[in-house]
Amino acid sequence: MSVDAWFTLAVVVVMFVGLALDRVPPAATVLGATITLLVFGVIDEQQAFAGFSNPAPLTVAALYVLARAADKTAMLAPLVARMLGSRSDGGPGTLARLTFPVAGISAFINNTPLVQMMIPEITSWAAKRRLYPSRFLIPLSYAAILGGTITVIGTSTNLVVSGLLQQSGEPPFSLFEISVVGGGSALAGMITLILVAPRVLPDRRGAEESLVGNRAREFYVEMVVEEGGRVVGKTVEEAGLRSLEGVHLVEIERHGKAITPVNPNRTLQAGDRLKFAGRADLIVDLQRTPGLRSAEDKHMWAIDDPQHIFFEAVIGAASPLVGKTLAETDFRQRYGAAVIAIHRAGEPVREKLGSVRLRAGDTLLLLSSRDFRTRWRESHDFLVIARLGGAPPSATRKAPLVAVTALAVIGLAAFEVMPILHLALLAAALMIATRVVSVSEARNAIDLDVILLIAATFGVGAAIETTGLAQSLADAFVDLFGPLGTVGIVLGVVLSTTIMTEVITNNAAAAVIFPIAISVATSSGLDPRMIAIAVAVTASSSFLTPLGYQTNTMVYGPGGYRFVDFLRAGIPVNIAVVTTIVALTTLQA
Repeated sequence: MSVDAWFTLAVVVVMFVGLALDRVPPAATVLGATITLLVFGVIDEQQAFAGFSNPAPLTVAALYVLARAADKTAMLAPLVARMLGSRSDGGPGTLARLTFPVAGISAFINNTPLVQMMIPEITSWAAKRRLYPSRFLIPLSYAAILGGTITVIGTSTNLVVSGLLQQSGEPPFSLFEISVVGGGSALAGMITLILVAPRVLPDRRGAEESLVGNRAREFYVEMVVEEGGRVVGKTVEEAGLRSLEGVHLVEIERHGKAITPVNPNRTLQAGDRLKFAGRADLIVDLQRTPGLRSAEDKHMWAIDDPQHIFFEAVIGAASPLVGKTLAETDFRQRYGAAVIAIHRAGEPVREKLGSVRLRAGDTLLLLSSRDFRTRWRESHDFLVIARLGGAPPSATRKAPLVAVTALAVIGLAAFEVMPILHLALLAAALMIATRVVSVSEARNAIDLDVILLIAATFGVGAAIETTGLAQSLADAFVDLFGPLGTVGIVLGVVLSTTIMTEVITNNAAAAVIFPIAISVATSSGLDPRMIAIAVAVTASSSFLTPLGYQTNTMVYGPGGYRFVDFLRAGIPVNIAVVTTIVALTTLQA
């Protein structure tokens, strides 16, 4: 090997160590390696920064914005409720209902933001049914990973390999080009996951459940059953309104008559007014329940703005609100906020909100703009103003727009009407133009560390290829695995990628292995594109540790997992996936 090749090998080894130790962000580690190779003349400026002009990082950034829009509009909330159902024991049937749709969605929505938006939905669903989130979150992550290998836009790693392929002079992957290998391995992994996970995953409390001081105050709200909504004609239990933890359906008002206590077999009708009492944070979640709308929605729509969020505000003794009703104070116009519920002296207030005379110490649950606390915290109107989580209900009305946009991106990309990059950028621009997300929200939705990491890996990959290091390693590789034939060579590439992606990030692993794998394919007479597909699918298939793939890291805390939990569930899935990738690639290579 040349001096440059040995130097590149040393830099790559140091980069591996840095990524494995995880002392600094992965993006900084890989960018540092690229800059080192540039400074010492191993690669030139064009090679070092080719990733920044490659379509891959820009496409990923735009897809993050679309995923944020789906998250904000609660587009997936009805799907989660329908997938998991009102009854569940965390067994194979429940996991099948969860994982197959998640994998299907992940094939078209980048899996990292998908898991990000699904975690709170599933955690909330499990908590309301007194189930452990640890039963569902590792399967969620694995399903998203597996689904991401089905199409080229399913995960950033596929786009990285596609970009590297394009940089090497080959056409990029089409949308479904990787689907035979990716889809087959995903199916094998899913079946294994569904059968194994219920037996090996423990019952653990998530980090959020372990926190002390969850809100104990109860509020009282009214929700109206919408005409033609999903809950019409269902019983209270079938609609999933019977076993809500922290929220109780205390009364149904129908044609002016109260039905109490509420029988779980009571059938819901359009126009029923359902009266709930519960914790503030869970009451907020009710605003997103498919088929129900708040009885106060006319006030909420009057301040319709996707920037609005929920607050709790406590009325002070010197407040001008004391002794007056909301109508008398013209509350909505004066404060730019809509009151959803009132809590008083340890009990939720159950009267009509407009007729309640406010008292000092009353806590209002309200919807307002993000600067509500800033505007009123120095006044005498409220003693305390605290922000609550939860997406504004106004945003959910734009869910159909987001869904149509996502389907348009998928459909046009599938028929190659327009490049994926162009479609993703247009979709992101539409989300901002229609105020589904603001410019600042779009900016915050983009994980710059991931984008920078993707761009920086191209420089390292170029050095491995141009210095002859890739060819040298490929020759050694063929000498080692060649006697085993095509199966041995493919197995060697897949196992090398598997080990690499568990030690360092999946994108970095793909960038390092890609030039070596292409050289191996050329030397052994195999189809380079099929070997590239094997690298892309394998690099995305990380199941053994919480650190090998970002979605695993994301569910680590919320699921209350330990390191060994990923080994228990991941080893069988990994074996099934690797075996399938090798078999399908060998047949086509």
